[in-house]
Amino acid sequence: MDLGLENRVYVVTGATRGLGNATARELVADGAKVVVTGRQQKTVDEAAAELGPNAVGVVADNADPDSAAALVAAAREHFGRFDGVLISVGGPAPGFVADNTDEQWQAAFESVFLGAVRLARTAAAELGEGGVIGFVLSGSVYEPIAGLTISNGLRPGLAGFAKSLADELGPRGIRVVGVLPGRIGTDRMRQLDGLSPDPEATRAANEAGIPLRRYGTPQEFGRTAAFLLSPAASYLTGIMVPVDGGSRAGF
Repeated sequence: MDLGLENRVYVVTGATRGLGNATARELVADGAKVVVTGRQQKTVDEAAAELGPNAVGVVADNADPDSAAALVAAAREHFGRFDGVLISVGGPAPGFVADNTDEQWQAAFESVFLGAVRLARTAAAELGEGGVIGFVLSGSVYEPIAGLTISNGLRPGLAGFAKSLADELGPRGIRVVGVLPGRIGTDRMRQLDGLSPDPEATRAANEAGIPLRRYGTPQEFGRTAAFLLSPAASYLTGIMVPVDGGSRAGF
């Protein structure tokens, strides 16, 4: 299937590792060009080099108010166009209600929520018909996840923002989608499993509750996200797509 990604240009934030990096790889593999971001020069340079000549790395922090405009400008400067953005950011600090501090909530709000809003708002002003804005969210959009209180508080609100944005941008031919990872085998998931006394037993218990009986791979997530960003998904907007092996109980 031709996804129509040839020579299209996307900004992918948080793409030095994890789900952002997996998506960038799939986009490039299908002919797209990407601007990948991260907060450290070394990891940004390494990620861009691994992706090859159709990628360029830019050091950026989603929480920085100046990042959004700089990333769109980088796409146009290096590749001559801008077709969409995938907004991905590292997960907020784990913890329960009594554990998380005001400082952790504030830092997460600035990067996970407000940073994403700024990026989406800037992209919306720059995109034309056929453009797309994607958000990497979480299964916590639908069901709270124990021990991830900050994510449970912020992700559903960001999904609501994405849905409102889809309604507003639809008449201009711009799509907005959310991708909701379940248990994907990333460093983040290994970190969360490692918070338990027996990480291997925790993973086994988690897998037993997934209909497919395993964690997903970053590549499986990246393929789904790349499809949703591509012209092949041209009639999909305002949707939240779980990539979770069937974990969500509802339809």
